Amino acid sequence: MPSSPSEAREYDLAVIGAGPAGLAGAVAAAERGLTVALLDTAARPGGQFYRHPAAALGATRPEALHHDWSAFTALRRRLAGSGVTPLAGHHVWTVVPAEPQGRWDVHALTGADGDGERPVRVRARAVLLATGAYERQLPFPGWTLPGVVGAGGAQAMLKSGLVLPGRRVVVAGSGPLLLAVAASLAAAGARVPAVVEASGYLGYARHPGVLAANAHKAAEAAVHGAALLRHGVRLRTRSAVTRVHGSDRVEAVTVSRLDRDWRPVPGSGRRIACDALAVGHGLVPQLELATGLGCAVRRTGDGAYALALDAHQETSVPGIWSAGETGGIGGVQLAFTEGELAGVAIAARLRERPAGADRGLVRALRRRRDRMRAFAAVMAAAHAPGPGWTRWLDEATEVCRCEEVAAGRIRAAVADDGARDARTVKLLTRAGMGWCQGRVCGPAVARLAAEAPGARLPPSPERRPLAVPVPLRVLGACHGTTASEPADPEEGADG
Repeated sequence: MPSSPSEAREYDLAVIGAGPAGLAGAVAAAERGLTVALLDTAARPGGQFYRHPAAALGATRPEALHHDWSAFTALRRRLAGSGVTPLAGHHVWTVVPAEPQGRWDVHALTGADGDGERPVRVRARAVLLATGAYERQLPFPGWTLPGVVGAGGAQAMLKSGLVLPGRRVVVAGSGPLLLAVAASLAAAGARVPAVVEASGYLGYARHPGVLAANAHKAAEAAVHGAALLRHGVRLRTRSAVTRVHGSDRVEAVTVSRLDRDWRPVPGSGRRIACDALAVGHGLVPQLELATGLGCAVRRTGDGAYALALDAHQETSVPGIWSAGETGGIGGVQLAFTEGELAGVAIAARLRERPAGADRGLVRALRRRRDRMRAFAAVMAAAHAPGPGWTRWLDEATEVCRCEEVAAGRIRAAVADDGARDARTVKLLTRAGMGWCQGRVCGPAVARLAAEAPGARLPPSPERRPLAVPVPLRVLGACHGTTASEPADPEEGADG
């Protein structure tokens, strides 16, 4: 991508995130006559789901590591001919209203690691947030040992680096991602002694109508289940890894049975030898940009926050739209659908297209979205973390890794210092003040704070003016920033 600045350009639409939702939205809007900028942190489009192996690795069949690869390649071909301006390596740190009224300024840092190589400002009449999600991690003794990685992180290592986190890998946590991760690791040559699922699957059976309307989800589960059987992987439900053992790295894990509230059943612990643990308790929508703008949120069935959206994917802030995991975790097909729906709706709004131009398509997309959103709600409820998981923690367990704050210190802030919410805990202990800004430890700190008498979980996430770390020199000079030059679509834009 060119590094020299060009004249500031204004677009009809700025799409933040080039994963499935962002790609679909950008292409749909551009094909209906809008000028579109597609900003993303990565060097190539695809997001976390369609990660690409580095070119130097010489991978000849990257599609073997992905599902729905044909849908992605078809959309990538449309992107190349759509006129969308891909802006790769752009780390968006804030979106603010601009003049004249009805415009938005998207501020970003360029560079492979968001190192502030050059500040950039993109102006647009509408913004589509497709920023995806990150993994929810619940701490337990030993989770900071080398060899413990996120479940999604293990899959990312395989997709982008063609490497395994270890030779003998236990996969643990909660949610359907575990099955996909275990199947991928086993197929790539890892020995997976167990998949440890903290919830069960009976919650799905209580909604036969939703399951029947989403038969493709059952088919996906059957494919993963068959792969696990083929590789001799044992599935243990209503269980969790409650301790990791090792000195310099992972050597074994303790797996304990859980009761209905996720409390470990005394005496149920069993030790499993391994050299790596891939663990994750579902995904959490990435909302920093949206909440910084004041967009309304809702609580999902698994206790996370997601954006409250209207029938056409617009947020509570006029001109700000959203698609994909920001509206709740639902998978790649839902992301494609919501992205296309948002792109069509934005084009209709900005171009004042005739009401009937895309009426049939919009109806079909809304039906498809609603059907898949119903399944997403069932999935969230089925894998919601139980309040008893905090019983896994001993007093020395680090909860905030960045600031090295242990569970005992947080509990003391609640019991002895009167903290009744996560914000007060943060002020007293620095938990959540580190580099990740609470993205990793936030849910755990909030749950520990809510254990105080009379306390409760916050009704909305904390608003942050900056979505990513920004050098002070950039903040001081941001008034004069400019927009990047266009890039090659194949080198385009995951925000």
